[in-house]
Amino acid sequence: MKRKQQNIVTVGFVALGCPKNIVDSERMLAEIGGAGFVISPDVDNADVVVINTCGFIAPAKEEALDAIAQAIEQKEKGSVRKVIVAGCLSQRMGAELAKMKGIDAVVGLGERDNIAKIIRKTLKRSRRQDMEVYVGDVGSQAADDRGRLLITPAHWAYLRISEGCDRRCSFCTIPAIRGRFRSKPEDMILEEAKELIDNGAVELSIIAQDSNYYARDFGIKNGLCGLLKKIEKIDGLNWLRLMYLYPAGVDDELIETIAQSEKIVNYVDMPIQHINNDILKSMRRSDRKETTMDLIEKLRSAMGDIVLRTTVIAGFPGETDEQFAELADFIKWARFDALGCFPFFAEEGTPAAELADQIPEEVRHQRADTIMRIQQEIAFEKINALAGRELTCLVDDAVDNGAAVGRYYGQAPHIDSLCHIKGCKGQPGDFVKVKVLEGADYDLVVEQI
Repeated sequence: MKRKQQNIVTVGFVALGCPKNIVDSERMLAEIGGAGFVISPDVDNADVVVINTCGFIAPAKEEALDAIAQAIEQKEKGSVRKVIVAGCLSQRMGAELAKMKGIDAVVGLGERDNIAKIIRKTLKRSRRQDMEVYVGDVGSQAADDRGRLLITPAHWAYLRISEGCDRRCSFCTIPAIRGRFRSKPEDMILEEAKELIDNGAVELSIIAQDSNYYARDFGIKNGLCGLLKKIEKIDGLNWLRLMYLYPAGVDDELIETIAQSEKIVNYVDMPIQHINNDILKSMRRSDRKETTMDLIEKLRSAMGDIVLRTTVIAGFPGETDEQFAELADFIKWARFDALGCFPFFAEEGTPAAELADQIPEEVRHQRADTIMRIQQEIAFEKINALAGRELTCLVDDAVDNGAAVGRYYGQAPHIDSLCHIKGCKGQPGDFVKVKVLEGADYDLVVEQI
């Protein structure tokens, strides 16, 4: 290993998890860079490795533990001096993580903005000293996310409007990890949105654990609608995208706000989780099959070109063959443009993990695979039906010889499919007119007009 220049401390950063975690990573990176540390892309040979983890479900936990193990292995080789584990898994497992040999510090969500100070303190500790655990309450207010060092391209960014969740779904670990629902003050959000746009963002994706609950904790009904109308007035913004809408909170005013806006794209991410009323009740969800079906029809009536994305869970405890068949039939009826299906994971500490009639793991995975096969057929049909249409694409990445990768309004960044643009004359951040040539699995092949 090459000897590093004296007094220069390099920090390798591993960002895992969902868009909310990405925002936390960007805030931590800003703190680390602002404190004078050198952020290194070589995480296997950095003085300090910080891993911002996700701990929502078992696969995310396994991914985080694998990243931690890799960092510890590099530490044992002498390539890394300190390993710091932060984020959701730290908040969820604090004391248990503290037992892992090789971790130097465990940092919870409430200490996010103190990461630079924790790095300095950790570097001063000898190898023989016990690790430090910085895990406490997440706080009573949503954190200030302004001043981020973006790890997304400059032309698009996430805009988090709240933190935590009050829904208490029986399968979900989020309230235990991120706490009660806390809205950001409107002025703070608007300042952050302007900051992102001034730095080059032309697309903002609204994120939260429960986006359409925004400002309810301030005693304001339909606060999201008012916020959206103010954000879309900011010069330089072209696309505003809504993620994580709870079905029961999507009302006529929100639908009208989306439909009438020139900047809010006709794209709705609305996780439904299931459709059978008994399963929804066991999940502690307030939606019902009838109201969800009515809502989908209402959305499509208001916006004929709306793109709908959802997520569902297969193999929830007690799910009978008939209830699963009802879910499958609903997917065929709803014809979502994009859908993710997860097999149920019995997460420790959640009420659903204690329910009787747990479904065997093999059956859960088989059911999830069945749903995804149904959805694949629907998605491919919808993609192929776009052939010949003219669309507007946002260029994400320019390749060689006029080839580029981008997205039309129906494709959310990092989550959905892509447009492969032929004859592209634009650069990342530009909007170009294209014609759809054909589908390529989930992607579109298009040509600039």
